[in-house]
Amino acid sequence: MTGIEPFVILLQIVRLAVPYTLTSVGATFSERGGVVNLALEGMMLVGAFGAAYGQYRTGSAMMGILLALLCGLSVALLFAFVTVTLKGDQIVAGIAINILVMGSTRFGLTMLYGSSMNSARIAGVELPSLVLDPLFLIAVVSVFAGQWVLFKTPYGLRLRATGESAETADSAGVNVERMRYSGVLVSGALAALAGAFLVFQQHTFTDNMSAGRGYIALAAMIIGKWTPLGAAFASLLFAVTESMEMWLQTGWIPSQVVQSIPYLITLVVLAGFVGRSVAPRDAGTPFEKNRK
Repeated sequence: MTGIEPFVILLQIVRLAVPYTLTSVGATFSERGGVVNLALEGMMLVGAFGAAYGQYRTGSAMMGILLALLCGLSVALLFAFVTVTLKGDQIVAGIAINILVMGSTRFGLTMLYGSSMNSARIAGVELPSLVLDPLFLIAVVSVFAGQWVLFKTPYGLRLRATGESAETADSAGVNVERMRYSGVLVSGALAALAGAFLVFQQHTFTDNMSAGRGYIALAAMIIGKWTPLGAAFASLLFAVTESMEMWLQTGWIPSQVVQSIPYLITLVVLAGFVGRSVAPRDAGTPFEKNRK
């Protein structure tokens, strides 16, 4: 190993952690408000599609980011409507949203690019360093800002109260539906930015390019005990496993085994942590205002 390789590996780990961090911080807001957001995978995927198409059509990375946000917020709004307003099952709704987005983006690829596999290549924004990437900076800020907002502001107190006991929060004058909508929308925006980051790194959108990262980000949030800082540290752990996968692919280990490493480690870590992590009490429970 040459002297520069450790730095290259470290840089790769930080880069790989960005989409996990953005999405897991967003998941923290959703679950702290009482909504289990399995639709993160779809929100990340639609954000990636929006970023690719926005930059392809306009040549502007900023327009790509804006379209990614619009797409992510639209899907988040749909998910919130089904789960918060219509009181639908959050797990089923999340899986349905993911299937819908997977099919829609594949259809969009065919209609817009004539391919069901990938979009046209977009021009990358050449930056001298990862630390100058706006999406990297947003990921870093989201961790510390998210920690402060959740635990040091009145909004954070209301959101956490909604997730712990929606009935008690409602009796104290908190608008439970509005708080839950806000948590889901924050998660949709951050997951969409994670998708945009993937696109700008790869310079194209490929079918199902989120590749389970939304589910892994949800696991990172659980391991991080529903805090942005904890989720960020867990995201670094999963980034390490993904980096291992990349470096081991050139070795003698079969590629199928190597590609399964991040998911196997996710299962092992969850098995060790989920029993000791306590979710917000009302997470996953629809709130009925006039329930007796």
